[in-house]
Amino acid sequence: MRFIITGGGTGGHIYPALSIAEGLKKEFDNPEILYIGTRSGLEKEVVPRAGYPIEFIQASGLSRKISFDNLKTLLRTLYGVGQSIVIIKRFKPDLVIGTGGFVAGPVMLAAILLGKSTLIHEQNAYPGLTNRLISKYVDHIAISFEESKKYFKGKKITHTGNPIRKEILTRTRNEGYKNLQLDRNKKTLLVFGGSGGAKSLNQAMLDFYKFIQKNPDFQLIHVTGKRDYKEHLKEIKERGIELSPRIRIEEYLYQIEDAYAVADLIIGRAGAITLAEITARGIPAILIPFPYATENHQEHNARTLEKKGAARVILDHQLTGDKLAEMVNEIFSTQGLIKRMKEASLKLGRPDAEERIINIIKEILNK
Repeated sequence: MRFIITGGGTGGHIYPALSIAEGLKKEFDNPEILYIGTRSGLEKEVVPRAGYPIEFIQASGLSRKISFDNLKTLLRTLYGVGQSIVIIKRFKPDLVIGTGGFVAGPVMLAAILLGKSTLIHEQNAYPGLTNRLISKYVDHIAISFEESKKYFKGKKITHTGNPIRKEILTRTRNEGYKNLQLDRNKKTLLVFGGSGGAKSLNQAMLDFYKFIQKNPDFQLIHVTGKRDYKEHLKEIKERGIELSPRIRIEEYLYQIEDAYAVADLIIGRAGAITLAEITARGIPAILIPFPYATENHQEHNARTLEKKGAARVILDHQLTGDKLAEMVNEIFSTQGLIKRMKEASLKLGRPDAEERIINIIKEILNK
């Protein structure tokens, strides 16, 4: 079987695509998989490192304002459609799969024009522009949040969830404590702002550390992100903050699965992949949506968890260390609340998302 997969720009589109690719390798004998991306996106580095061949087309995103740049984008998109048609005709895929991002638009449009079988996967509660535009013409839509259904009326839609790495699910609590050398008798808070970190969250932590110092039942893992790590340590020193041994500051965690395994509460951004991972493990959260995410999709994601009782939400401009401390204290001191949040998170999780998507693919191919 031959498959073309496309989706890019950011990890939020690329990593689900790679998870689907891994699922295809497990399900089919020696499938041929070709990735289509752009040279400007993260996929240029990530996809070859994952062991998949990649070809590049021209594509760029639309500006949200009326501008001359949008005319250039339209012309570039049309050129990208032409490039995609050439690639698809040569490769002859049995199915073309898109996971969003502006590169997916030209590829999926080319596949539709050529009459190829098509599937798109939407990661966020509020669908991206590319997926909304092409959704009317594809064979099937896989969504990660039940709330997304209303944006794709009248189509064949399946709530699959977001595919995640198996290590996220299989790492045990004991392994996490051992690998991170943490105290298993303390409540563990994991704070991180996504792969790049979050400046506002790091700033709030400077005041939040006091809460940990005063409450010996807690231990904290704070991942600053590589960009802000040295500056954050410098600011701690300048402020004269003496850190307890129960506070660990890391620039990056390569084995985030260890931290997930021991975390009693997560404080962080509301990217689709992060939420898929924490709900698969049933971890309660305080979410601070990235305020500049395209079409404010992170707040849509966060509010979905909040409505179901799995998370609390603080908007970025309202974030302070004191507000965080107050919320953490309330979550742990209110009888049964942390347990109810954990149960709500687990109900939202889709640990079998990859298998659900592969089942849809088999259904499409068997038509």
